[in-house]
Amino acid sequence: MSRWVKFLICILVGLAAGLVYGWVLSPVQYTNTSPDTLRADYRADYVLMTAEIYHADHNLDAAARHLAMLGSDPPARIADQALQFGLQSGYPASDLQLVNDLAYALQSWQPGSGSAP
Repeated sequence: MSRWVKFLICILVGLAAGLVYGWVLSPVQYTNTSPDTLRADYRADYVLMTAEIYHADHNLDAAARHLAMLGSDPPARIADQALQFGLQSGYPASDLQLVNDLAYALQSWQPGSGSAP
């Protein structure tokens, strides 16, 4: 056998062993992660769930606290980003309306003010 063939066999065996170890024997397990690590589609779903809760109880402070967990942007901007994602992804009109209502209420929200004016 030539040296190149032995070299390629060693590379393939090492690659296969690394994949088996990383995917089967010791895969990454995420625990206790915060919502700000979510992908864009899950972030939009999180905002939608927050909008549904806001629709039920009209507690804008609680909704803003939930949205603040998604990052350092203002809650109104987070809701607007979710609304844009929902429009691009074809969310149902009823879901878009809920997120839009929350985003609109958050435009004039001030911390500690309670519900929307």
